Amino acid sequence: MKSNPITIKDIARLLGISPSTVSRALKDHPDISVETKKAVNDLAAQLKYQPNAIALSLKQSRTNTIGVIIPEIVHHFFSSVISGIEDVAYDAGFTVMICQSNERYDREVANANMLVAHRVDGVLVSIAKESTKFDHLNMMREKGIPLVFFDRIVPGMEADQVIIDDEEAAYKATRHLIENGRKRIAHFSGPGHLMIGRNRQLGYLRAINEAGLPVHPELIIQADNYEKAVVAVRQLADRGNLPDGLFATNDLTAVGAMQALQKLGVKIPDQISIIGFSDGRLSGITNPTLSSVDQHGYEMGTIATEILLQRILNSDDNYTPVTRVLEGELVIRESSI
Repeated sequence: MKSNPITIKDIARLLGISPSTVSRALKDHPDISVETKKAVNDLAAQLKYQPNAIALSLKQSRTNTIGVIIPEIVHHFFSSVISGIEDVAYDAGFTVMICQSNERYDREVANANMLVAHRVDGVLVSIAKESTKFDHLNMMREKGIPLVFFDRIVPGMEADQVIIDDEEAAYKATRHLIENGRKRIAHFSGPGHLMIGRNRQLGYLRAINEAGLPVHPELIIQADNYEKAVVAVRQLADRGNLPDGLFATNDLTAVGAMQALQKLGVKIPDQISIIGFSDGRLSGITNPTLSSVDQHGYEMGTIATEILLQRILNSDDNYTPVTRVLEGELVIRESSI
């Protein structure tokens, strides 16, 4: 049978003192004697007393809770971001509510509504692939809930954001392939409406053009997951149009392409060099090991959370949004050398 939680009034009744005295003793108030504080804290521990978070939030006009909306938890990059978020939030005394959109717009909207209903103090957001309308995020801003975007941002929306320099990182990856003698380099890209997809393609094209190589439109294919990469490789092979290099928009895409090519008997990197993006755990266990761009997910999570907490604790309706840009690090492994 479920028992009622212990309250301050219960402790006060058992000790024969007022609830206000118990409350101040638990907060280590200087007006309360050492003996009383010890008696209150000992009994609170014995009875397993837990403060009422809802009551505290109503009193403080703050829940000490932040929300996180991410596309998918299983992705190593996003799990790294969450680790950074939770470490900073925990140290600041905040609880984290994590929501997963599964790359769906309707789930993202439902997540936003749920977080508002739970009165979170602020929200960290990386938008879903399907999201092209953002009324749900504007609604949160109109309610005075601070938003910080990370990795995937909303173009034109004035809000704090922490991103990687996707164009420069893609440029470095493609240039590495060129410097290793690759001349027909394919790009398996992300969705064109996402800034990360557009910027990574821009970096790829900049490196191709800078090297004076021809751009082959048929080698630029929207394929941003394992399954799409396998299909794209088969289609290129069927047309006899395999490239000698590949820059993939993420590691799962790169691994899908790599395994599809190996089934066709293509040797990597002898015949085709491959580079991914995100430098997750997969990159170190593929055969050959996968060259990739490190997105510094943990650092992104810590910085985004620090910015959000600053907005929550020092509210200012007239603040100027900040953008923090991290530099992606190209990690060279066996797949591209």
